[in-house]
Amino acid sequence: MDATDGFSEAKCLGEGGFGHVYLGTIKNGVQVAIKKLKSGSGQGEAEFQAEVDIISRVHHRNLVSLVGYCISKRQRILVYEFVSNQSLKFHLHGRGRPVMEWSKRVRVAVGAARALSYLHHDCHPKIIHHDIKPDNILLDDTFEVRIADFGLAKFFPDGKSYIDGTRLMGTVGYMDPECVATGRFTELSDVYSFGVVLLELISGREALGSADSPGSRRNLVIWARPLMYGHKYEELADLMLSRYSAREMRRFVDCAAACVRRSREGRPAMSEVVQFLDGNLSLNQLNEGNAASGGSSTSGDTHFFSV
Repeated sequence: MDATDGFSEAKCLGEGGFGHVYLGTIKNGVQVAIKKLKSGSGQGEAEFQAEVDIISRVHHRNLVSLVGYCISKRQRILVYEFVSNQSLKFHLHGRGRPVMEWSKRVRVAVGAARALSYLHHDCHPKIIHHDIKPDNILLDDTFEVRIADFGLAKFFPDGKSYIDGTRLMGTVGYMDPECVATGRFTELSDVYSFGVVLLELISGREALGSADSPGSRRNLVIWARPLMYGHKYEELADLMLSRYSAREMRRFVDCAAACVRRSREGRPAMSEVVQFLDGNLSLNQLNEGNAASGGSSTSGDTHFFSV
């Protein structure tokens, strides 16, 4: 209450399904983001428990940090580090925003990939985020990523090949088609969601086009697939980008194509995605053992296109 001036409207940063988020100032002048659960929300209670259980165990430069939490009667409050530079959605799709530079898009993609690789490969048991999208990719002033919102995240027990969801979870446009069809999800469901975000960074389009954006109302993956598999890199690139690395663009497109394959068996692990985006894994290695493969994404000199 003290940190937010009584949860004043002036301190409100936004509202989601969980509740309101407020900017607060605690001891020593440290700014924090305070998420206040809507009272009486049964599902919110489950998401609150998931956030506390999971995010209190993880420590990575590209994951938002939990400062503390409060359980008092019906009150449920989460206190996070404050990430100062809004979300990827704000910078990539916000009205009236300047075009997000290519170098910043690369930084965001690599940071998000490293965070997911940590959750999938360095945590025991592994953790599936289950709601990767631009809203949940927060950015600091240097465009360093902090992945947030672990309300739908799940521990993935060793020896399990999949987890059965009791309900359909995630966000339309980013959800793994196999999860939608079967209710079963794995870490490769996160890989699919990451591939959709990668396509947004490449094209500047939203996962599901809005009514006021003619020509992009289709599902982004459906629109992009023939262009990706046809290696039509320039046609996928955001028309608003004046300069970008052709080599990096090819690498991003080839990586997105692998991540959003319909079959989970065809998708790479996030550890391989990180290596590929860093240029330390060939496209053949990324596609090793998969049904689909393409030409090298790392051939040719780096240069800039004027679009």
